[in-house]
Amino acid sequence: MQLNRIINFHKALSDPTRIRILAILAKEPHHGQALAERLGITPSTITHHMARLRDAGLVKTRREKNTIYFSLEEMTLQQDAQATINVILEPANNRLMKIEWEASILDSLEKERDGVLRNFFTPDGKLKQIPVQHKKKRFVLERMLEGLVVGRKYSEKEINEHIKNFYPDYATIRREFIIYRYMYRDNGIYEMNPPELWKRED
Repeated sequence: MQLNRIINFHKALSDPTRIRILAILAKEPHHGQALAERLGITPSTITHHMARLRDAGLVKTRREKNTIYFSLEEMTLQQDAQATINVILEPANNRLMKIEWEASILDSLEKERDGVLRNFFTPDGKLKQIPVQHKKKRFVLERMLEGLVVGRKYSEKEINEHIKNFYPDYATIRREFIIYRYMYRDNGIYEMNPPELWKRED
């Protein structure tokens, strides 16, 4: 995931207009119309570029009445730039230690996940109750995603039927799928997001 983050960071900086935007925001916050005027481009083009920069975590927003101001997220810029240097220049032995450490963390997380699933699911795979704690809820929801395919479009009825295999309150689970960004909905059609878009923070 560290490498994916670095790639997304550099993709966001791959357009000269976006670099110019960040240079402007480094001095002071601007709203979209002001940025468009300074750069001589349309507001819709600004909207497109700001979406890419927000996705990379390089800008933050602040609303004043009906106007949204953008400013540089300087810490993210510095962290991702430093992460790039670390990945490229990191000595091989340190990298091996990091791999071993990450493997240990993953093993511990897998054991924790297995324990949660045993506690919240019956032996025949039925959910007893929805966990309150976010981390446990993610384990449970991700178990209930099994069988759904990224890239396939599902009707609401199909999603309901899938959820009922695990839990009768399909409306609540379906809503949690959206809240945790496991799925997105468009005109009653549901589609799974790829794992890198899933909500991870508590």
